[in-house]
Amino acid sequence: MIEVVADAGYCYGVARAVRMAEEAAPCYTIGPLIHNRRAVAGLEAAGVRVIQSLDELPKGGKLIIRSHGAPPELYSELERRGIAYADATCPDVRRIHELVLSHSKEGRLILLFGDPGHPEVKATAAWCRECIVFSSVEELKALLGDGRLTVETPLTVVAQTTSQPGVYENCYDFLKKECTNGKILDTICGTTIQRQLRTAELSRRADVMVVVGDRASANTRHLASVCECPVLLTEGKEGLALPAGVRLAGVTAGASTPSAIIEEVVSQMSEDLKNEMSAEPTFEEMLDSTLRPLHTGDKVTGVITGVSPTEIQVDLGSKHAAYIPLNELTDDPAADLSELVKIGDEIETYIMRVNDVEGTVMLSKRRLDTVKSWEDVEAAQDTRAILEGIVVEENKGGVVVSVRGVRVFVPASQTGLPRDEPMSALLKTKVRLRVTEFHRSKRRVVGSIRSVSQEDRRAKAEAVWENVEAGKRYNGTVKSLTAYGAFVDIGGVDGLVHLSELSWKRLNSPADMLKVGDPLDVTVIGVDREKQRISLSHRKPEDNPWMKFVDTHKVGDVVKAKVNKLMPFGAFAEVMPGVDGLIHISQITDRRIGKPSEAVSEGDTLEVKITDIDLIRKKISLSARALMESEPEAQINQGPDEIVAIADETQTVVAAELDIADEEPEAEAAVAEEKAPETPDDSAGEE
Repeated sequence: MIEVVADAGYCYGVARAVRMAEEAAPCYTIGPLIHNRRAVAGLEAAGVRVIQSLDELPKGGKLIIRSHGAPPELYSELERRGIAYADATCPDVRRIHELVLSHSKEGRLILLFGDPGHPEVKATAAWCRECIVFSSVEELKALLGDGRLTVETPLTVVAQTTSQPGVYENCYDFLKKECTNGKILDTICGTTIQRQLRTAELSRRADVMVVVGDRASANTRHLASVCECPVLLTEGKEGLALPAGVRLAGVTAGASTPSAIIEEVVSQMSEDLKNEMSAEPTFEEMLDSTLRPLHTGDKVTGVITGVSPTEIQVDLGSKHAAYIPLNELTDDPAADLSELVKIGDEIETYIMRVNDVEGTVMLSKRRLDTVKSWEDVEAAQDTRAILEGIVVEENKGGVVVSVRGVRVFVPASQTGLPRDEPMSALLKTKVRLRVTEFHRSKRRVVGSIRSVSQEDRRAKAEAVWENVEAGKRYNGTVKSLTAYGAFVDIGGVDGLVHLSELSWKRLNSPADMLKVGDPLDVTVIGVDREKQRISLSHRKPEDNPWMKFVDTHKVGDVVKAKVNKLMPFGAFAEVMPGVDGLIHISQITDRRIGKPSEAVSEGDTLEVKITDIDLIRKKISLSARALMESEPEAQINQGPDEIVAIADETQTVVAAELDIADEEPEAEAAVAEEKAPETPDDSAGEE
């Protein structure tokens, strides 16, 4: 049986160039129009001649610019000389020329992935102000090592249209991780990618692959390299001989191979297979027909027949001896295989390599698991299923999550972390995500943790609003801080803890006791379902310092108080943490003063007597003067004149006390304003 890869042969760009040349004949091309000697010979017979430079172009001759493109200098020279030409540059190649020219003008270094000797690569490089051609990750590492490239270099990466997608993808991943200012463009021809994928898939089922094309063509060589079975590379039917015993022969062809040559090869192969089928089968062939055919890439099921410390033997029902090495069964190099599998167990595996010469088949359980994982991940994109994985890597653009062995890239914007929080906080943590992009050909998967966490948060928020009520306690997490309080997540909903509800002590700012991310026990003190706002408190009634003061102090007690604020009418002093009392200006000292600062300063510690406790208004009156030396004791052993002076002073003090009595309402109003607790903003809500 013969199976031909779909769309084998001329791609759009090559077919267009050939058609333009045939229509313009007689005409000339600088270098072969395409990479196929037989096709070029046919074009030459039709009047399309090959020259090596413009100097060889006859006067009045017309030039065809081939599909690989040309440098800008050629166009300028053609215009200068007035030479008629037709531009057959492949549209995909022309797009690359426009891209590198535009990015070069922006001052960006162009990294061009491809074969430095290929005419397409040479033409593209000529459109760049500064260009470096590379073909592997090792070359990129060398560029970084010798300083020609740095992690901050502004660069743009493009690829030759016929490049191998897998190799370019490895370079893509390396540059994404190492370079912070890179723009990596996918310029590989879509037809090239599809042809290589279809060729690789067919090679897993075929006994032999016939690749038709010129050996000088990079496109043809790449097709041969992706095959996973024996390959026959041919330029035509001449000399083509299929091996004996072929049941399925695959055929593919490069982008420069005419369909007529492909048809010749297929016709010759059909004739060979027909002749072989008419021959009498040998005993060995009849024996082989009863055995299971094995092909690289197949999924097979076998029975374990032996277990050793380094590998297990598997019977696949074929004449080959199949085995699974330790590293293809488990990631743990110290694992005991006898504990993982048992003789007689059935095991599903993936064929890594078939060695017909040695009669062995190497299998892999891990590879099969990975293949299944890719299928599961691809299916998860269609169904929007949620997957779990471990964050294994951080890079400049986001994090990498391992999901059943598949690397899923999560951009920084989709991690769900605040902008100022480092992504390293996610490393080695288990996360839930949803697949947003899946590119099997590029082996690239993109996911979002944020979308899942937002859904979880919405679900939790609905549950909170159904059950929240005043008095209920929550273990929350501080989400943000403001000048007036802290927003706390209580399980999907943010509530506000006003500054006055954070502590019984006086705070200047929430940052005095909290930072974002701190756990915080809170109690609901207000719920406004209409405005979706919740007010919270961190203060506990049992910690109320006023109640502790009332329980341990009474009028007449002498205590030490620290002056913490001076007012025109007196000084506020702390008698215990969280409780202040007022020392009226008349009670600071036993002499008349104009302002409190004449006798005390903020920070001073005084001995005072508690003269009044107002339980209703929660006010405390203090007096330092009451502890000073009493007037009768001061009058002992005083003479008549001194007694008269004391009497005059006593009258002055009495008069001062009358003045103070007049000031008392104003002082009390100021005290009330100073000591009134800050009313929590009940309009707290979700941030």
